[in-house]
Amino acid sequence: MTSNSRSTAVLGGALLLGGLLALGLAWSGSYVKSAAEVWQQSSRSVTVRGLAERQVDADMVLWPLNYTVNANTLTDLEGQLSQHEQLIRDFLEARGFDAAQVSVTPPRITDQFSQTYGGERPDERYRAEATLLLRTDNVNGVIAAVPEATALVRQGVLLSPSYEYRTEFLFTGLDAIKPEMIAAATADARNAAQQFAEDSGSGVGGIRQATQGYFSIEDLDSYTPHIKRIRVVTTIDYALEEE
Repeated sequence: MTSNSRSTAVLGGALLLGGLLALGLAWSGSYVKSAAEVWQQSSRSVTVRGLAERQVDADMVLWPLNYTVNANTLTDLEGQLSQHEQLIRDFLEARGFDAAQVSVTPPRITDQFSQTYGGERPDERYRAEATLLLRTDNVNGVIAAVPEATALVRQGVLLSPSYEYRTEFLFTGLDAIKPEMIAAATADARNAAQQFAEDSGSGVGGIRQATQGYFSIEDLDSYTPHIKRIRVVTTIDYALEEE
């Protein structure tokens, strides 16, 4: 092969290689651009939280009336327990509460002499504590009756209110309002996403992921435990679209 032939062959090979390389770079650049666009689109999202709140009235109340009696004999102790239990039942019945709504706990009896070490003994040897529990949906009736419980004290009933025996107001209708509150929280979240999208020059797309928080039920405040505040928070990831 002559020198001119070899030069022509080398030149042709170089041109072919250059063409293939240019084609490869063009294809590679197009692929990278396409991949970048897909990545940018997949990363365009916003995560927002939506809140829904509602105030409701309690629809159930637990009112424990805890009382204590003292006596020197177990017979007298049992007699006082029965007498005071009946006084409490009469008090509740007079205010319109049904006897079927009242339950009583077994008394807790303490021998106070056995717990005295080197000190002066109390006047009565035995002490008993029992609780009548009223469970009712007559919430307003309980609210009216609680201040009147001093009438029992005047009759000799030693009531022992404490945190352990506090009146509890409950709301049991959560299942009925859950769908509406979730819808309200979702709408609140979308409003927040819409505002973010407008600020960034985008539009709100579909929901990519959503997480529903738990429902909380709390007293409105310490003075109105019969009014409840219900809250739920949803966390939603929305896609953002170019406008």
